[in-house]
Amino acid sequence: MATSSATATTSKTTKSGIHKLPNGSTVIPASTRPDGTTRKEIRVKPGYKPPKTSKGKGGVPGAEVEEEKLPPHKAAAAKNARRREARRRATEDEKGGEAEDTGDAKDNVAAVGKSQDVKAEEADPEAEAAKEARKLAKKLRQARELKEKKESGDALLPEQFAKVIKIQELIRQLDGLGFDAEGEKKGVAGLEKDGK
Repeated sequence: MATSSATATTSKTTKSGIHKLPNGSTVIPASTRPDGTTRKEIRVKPGYKPPKTSKGKGGVPGAEVEEEKLPPHKAAAAKNARRREARRRATEDEKGGEAEDTGDAKDNVAAVGKSQDVKAEEADPEAEAAKEARKLAKKLRQARELKEKKESGDALLPEQFAKVIKIQELIRQLDGLGFDAEGEKKGVAGLEKDGK
């Protein structure tokens, strides 16, 4: 054991206290417990990674500090922040480039605002109505399923019961958009039924 403790002083030590010996093997060195008994030196299998503990980031005093990587969720957050910053800079560059062309930044900002309003108006109202009808049809479908569940004897939560109550309101909203209770356009559904 004297040879291993002598070589342990020249070896690399990780934060978890595992010593990497020059011959390539790894060990957890022998130590003394507070009650005076001795722990044996433990050989560590290649590739073993100790579990992370919540004791803190102190590590072993005098141990070589390894560079810590960000946890995956923090790394993703940092990456998203960089993307947002790049997008913000790109929009500033575009606005800055347009302002240089016109020579007046205030007029350019007004023109950009007007162009966004025009784009909103140019959006196909029929497509918007169809999108809204799909949303309402989905809500109606879910409400009907909850109603069937209630009729079969199952208990509903208060928010589920509120959905069941709104069935007629959803049907009226779909009718106002020009769609039937199934979410189909009224004129198209009638033609398809006649053609069959």
